[in-house]
Amino acid sequence: MSFCIAIDGPAGAGKSTIARKLAARLCLVYVDTGAMYRAMAYHLLRKGTDFTDQAQISADCQDADISIAYDNGEQIVLLNGENVNPYLRSEAVSEKASVSSTNGDVRKRLVLLQQKLAEHTDLIMDGRDIGTCVLPGAQLKIYLTASASTRAKRRYLELTQKGVNCDLNEIEREINERDYRDMHREISPLRKADDAVEVDTSDMTIDQVVSQIMEMALKKRKAG
Repeated sequence: MSFCIAIDGPAGAGKSTIARKLAARLCLVYVDTGAMYRAMAYHLLRKGTDFTDQAQISADCQDADISIAYDNGEQIVLLNGENVNPYLRSEAVSEKASVSSTNGDVRKRLVLLQQKLAEHTDLIMDGRDIGTCVLPGAQLKIYLTASASTRAKRRYLELTQKGVNCDLNEIEREINERDYRDMHREISPLRKADDAVEVDTSDMTIDQVVSQIMEMALKKRKAG
């Protein structure tokens, strides 16, 4: 049986950064669910799917086989056996992924593929409904959070370091709005799984968070 870690939490809590570091230290496969949704959008674009037609999206997504592999430490997204990494960050794919990801059948298909991957692969996956919907049987579930003000400050620093002019209060307002949307969406809303461990990163460094979760993961692994 594979060993799986599910990390959920609101935007800006550091889920992806922490999941990647944990994956490297624990020798787990990090599953980039966002990249899988992009690969699905690329699949639909290649098929010539009409993105305004939900029924066509639902039909065309069914023959997409998407998985994650690693080659020399680099994550590769495979679409029907083909490495599609070079195409996933294009503007067209980003735009269409935001459309197709809202389709219920696209979501069902990708959840099925993610669960299939977890059956035979030791992995770590992060998102907003991994522990509650995608991997309800994960051996370790973490609900990673931080105050809205902390997440806003982190985002503000990230943007200003890139030379982007931004407003801290506006960023915090957007974060609060996104939290509300994520927690009240109709399909798989963000919530803490009953058996998840909550980790508040507001006053912690990334390394401190990684060390804390690593300790929990090693205990779970040892317990079998």
